[in-house]
Amino acid sequence: MGRRGAGAAIWTSSVVLSAAVVAPLWSGEYLLYRDAVSTPRSHVTDSALGLGDLPARAVPQDWAVAVLSQVVDGGLVVVGLMTLALVLAGVGAGRLAQRLLPATGTPGALAAVAVAIWNPFVAERLLQGQWSLLIGLAALCWVALAGLDARARGGSSWVRLAAWCAVGAFTPTGGLFVAVIVVAVVVVPTVLQRRARPTLVAVGVVVLANLPWLVASLLTTAPATSDAGAVDLFAARAEPGLGTLVTLAGLGGIWNADAVPGSRTIGWAGVATACLLVVVATGVPVLLRRRRRLPLIRELSAVGVVAVVLCALAATGPGRSVLGGLVDTVPGAGLLRDTSKFVALAVPVYAVAAAAAVQLIGRWVPRGAAAGAAILLVVAPLPDLAWGVGGDVRTVRYPADWTVVADEIPAGSGDVVTVPTGTNRRYDVTGGAVSLDPASRLLRVPVVAGGALVVDGRTVDAPPPTSRAARADRIVTDGGTAADLARLGVGWVLVESQYTAAPPGTMLMTKPGVCSVTVPVTGLECVHDGPDLALLRVPDPTVVRASGIDRTTTWAAHLAWLATIVVGIATATRRRLIQWRDARP
Repeated sequence: MGRRGAGAAIWTSSVVLSAAVVAPLWSGEYLLYRDAVSTPRSHVTDSALGLGDLPARAVPQDWAVAVLSQVVDGGLVVVGLMTLALVLAGVGAGRLAQRLLPATGTPGALAAVAVAIWNPFVAERLLQGQWSLLIGLAALCWVALAGLDARARGGSSWVRLAAWCAVGAFTPTGGLFVAVIVVAVVVVPTVLQRRARPTLVAVGVVVLANLPWLVASLLTTAPATSDAGAVDLFAARAEPGLGTLVTLAGLGGIWNADAVPGSRTIGWAGVATACLLVVVATGVPVLLRRRRRLPLIRELSAVGVVAVVLCALAATGPGRSVLGGLVDTVPGAGLLRDTSKFVALAVPVYAVAAAAAVQLIGRWVPRGAAAGAAILLVVAPLPDLAWGVGGDVRTVRYPADWTVVADEIPAGSGDVVTVPTGTNRRYDVTGGAVSLDPASRLLRVPVVAGGALVVDGRTVDAPPPTSRAARADRIVTDGGTAADLARLGVGWVLVESQYTAAPPGTMLMTKPGVCSVTVPVTGLECVHDGPDLALLRVPDPTVVRASGIDRTTTWAAHLAWLATIVVGIATATRRRLIQWRDARP
């Protein structure tokens, strides 16, 4: 098969596998499932820029979705990005296999595609609603390839590397993913070679890609450190019949036992993990023989092994103590506490190992048959990744009240406080599935929230008692006046009445009459009363906004991030057009 035919096969297989996962989400409705929240339109509020009282955990993600949703329905934006992430993860793995193991041919590349898309990491992060982490996963193989070219010949390869790093840094965690790959593939080798210039350029590329959340973290009023108690809650979890190390080696181990495919909640998890590891282990001898001639194999192997081992160590008693100390004292270290997500760093070498397995077995059987066997061992043991992870990840249609409320609240009219307080919800429309409150994404003004998380009845990341969010929450639960809220910058109280079985620590509200909500605050004006939501206005609020300098600075950082991607796409397109022109007879 020629080069173009091989490329077409890689793209086609990536699209087919990705479609098998996300097809039901292309319903025209919206995600409202755990951390995954999409809305018809979102807005560039201070919160979306990473400014305000909460850590910049979703920057530049929220800004990008808000900007795109001005021209395309927000539900389509999120599902489109999710689908694109899976496709690019597969294509990147296929191209990496082609580059490092050209003798394995198209069959080996297709096995690499299957490993990159069809694995427990993808399933668990979709079930947790962390769809944006898939974008970080998608960038890994592309960053490795661009980094290899940049350190070898420089030039426009640096532009390509910067663009892929920016894509990966769609979230702060994704930014850490690509930073690790750049350090392993570019920084360490050039430091050992005493080549200062490429080392400095590589560091600059990583900083540029992560600029939005780095700038926002410097400007936000949120605490720079995190609750050490969350380390125990978010530690990697062993699957049935497997230890923590083996679970992580099988690309699983998410802390939330409810965010696991059904097939991995029973003894079958051991069979599925064994199948994946057999494919990877079969290719290891080929990788060992080539590691000296192809240093990138050695570097990606080191990243994968170290990531899995460190994640396992972080789940032990001493590991939790060390990590707890880090997140409690080192700014930004809270990104490390959900340790199992870093098994994504093993995916590139696993994909290449799968291609190597096809090459090895292909000595005795046709490579197409070897690839088919490898793909079957990867896909068949995880059947419930298909169709929205067995139908658990699904879309919903928002009740009409949400549209009415969104239209009623203009920009710059004061922040919103929700009743009940907190961010976790179980709405009727989701069938009781836990989700985040969509108000912060749907409304034109920020929602005052402290960012506290309730896991198994335990609260972590609770805001300081003197914070604006904590004071506003006390007023709407314990009592106060509209003037008290107005002084805090609150212009609206949103009462969400239609949900059931609220998580521990929240309060079920009822609406016995027209705007007769059980909010113990006097002086509020009723604006809307519907079956799902009641909206009350706080007269004359003192509007709290980030300074013009802070907003301009964060906007500049986001635009620089976007420009990095756009320039990378333009450069790659120009290069491709030149190649096509030169290939013409």
